[in-house]
Amino acid sequence: MTDVNTHTITINPVTRIEGHAKITIHLDDAGNVADTRFHVVEFRGFEKFCEGRFFAEMPQITARICGICPVSHLLASAKACDAVLGVEIPRPAKLLRELLHMGQLSQSHALSFFHLSAPDLLLGYDSDPALRNVIGLVQKHPDIARKGIRLRKFGQEVIKLTGGRKIHADFPVPGGVNKALTVAERDELLAGLPEAMDYGQFALELLRKYQGDHLSEVEEFASFDSNFMGLVQPDGALEHYDGNLRFCDPQGKVMEDQVDPAHYLDVIAEASESWSYLKFPFIKRLGYPQGIYRVGPLARLNVADKISTPQANAALAEWRAGAGKIRRSSFYYHWARLIEIVYALERIEQLLHDPNICSTEVMVNGRPANPQGIGVIEAPRGTLFHHYWVDETGRIEKVNLIVATGHNNLAMNRAVRAVADKYVKAKQLHEGMLNRVEAAIRCYDPCLSCSTHAVGQMPLLVRLVGPDGTVLNEVTRG
Repeated sequence: MTDVNTHTITINPVTRIEGHAKITIHLDDAGNVADTRFHVVEFRGFEKFCEGRFFAEMPQITARICGICPVSHLLASAKACDAVLGVEIPRPAKLLRELLHMGQLSQSHALSFFHLSAPDLLLGYDSDPALRNVIGLVQKHPDIARKGIRLRKFGQEVIKLTGGRKIHADFPVPGGVNKALTVAERDELLAGLPEAMDYGQFALELLRKYQGDHLSEVEEFASFDSNFMGLVQPDGALEHYDGNLRFCDPQGKVMEDQVDPAHYLDVIAEASESWSYLKFPFIKRLGYPQGIYRVGPLARLNVADKISTPQANAALAEWRAGAGKIRRSSFYYHWARLIEIVYALERIEQLLHDPNICSTEVMVNGRPANPQGIGVIEAPRGTLFHHYWVDETGRIEKVNLIVATGHNNLAMNRAVRAVADKYVKAKQLHEGMLNRVEAAIRCYDPCLSCSTHAVGQMPLLVRLVGPDGTVLNEVTRG
């Protein structure tokens, strides 16, 4: 990126996201944007300190990466451990894992839309920042806020009744799950579904109205060409728990299809930059940074041919009406998120009506049979990879984690630049302009605690700063 030594605007911290980050906007002499960067400034190190642990511990260890999406890490980790064991888990266990996953998907998407993004949409990007938050939303639109809270609560109840508790459940284990769903628990979830679906459809209608009233801004908001990646079923339908990888180009043409997730390293590579702890994945054959791709709700709908549940598939048809297959505006992550809520609720109903859902055949035992295990799912924010290398005793030798926020790193930087170019003018600068730059990041709903794990190869800069702000000394690595 361009070196700019004129004027820099720093947004620190970026608000209403999970984790810690800042944005720098570099202006030229005329006050126009010359460069932007999205800096992930926190570091976790899970890839390194998991080394030496017994592989069966990994679901519970890696779930602690994040309190927002522990279910996603539990499931990806359990799938990687299944691969180390070389076992096929019982069908009831797979149903229950997917049920847990759909609860996570619905509650996380509801949190993102109602708590983190709705204050911008319903109160206004230029509204008082002291009130532009979930508390301000409750004060001005209490009924909308209540419905959002109730919708999220249902997803949390799915997690609690299926997995035993709402956060960090010890439910998915290598070889299956460790508890069955009772008939009473199943019936309690079925009873809550109609209200949740009403609120899911309400959220979709709320967004339709906003988009209709602000169509030009919505279409242009952080809109740019990129490739897309997501899991699909063998028939090309939307998938979240199983499936294979599909890559599409900016026009929607399939570049790679039905790629076994176990072969992800054949198609994806990672780069690093000195100004961020977050790695930059890219499509190998296109190179860096030309191999930019997006994951998550927007990408999943762009790569899928259809959705296997009727209401969500009808919403997908509306998504594509008049626009073709591909939506490019980052704003449409919100729309895709709400369509996926409808899908998750429909899928929950299908799973609860499956005759095997309350079966007690939920686990198989085994010993480590393979030197590697790879588990891949579609977390709410996008494709999640857990890759473990083990020795003959099952001790972890190496770990690679690629999370949605990492896949989207190039795209988030591109989104920040697109919005800054349009809205940030130094001679007319106001807070609402900078809030729109932050909102570009919120579209991706990043989970930064999930995203920075590697140690040993990442660039590092440590500065010693005196009380007057003078840099007394600095040490760099990488």
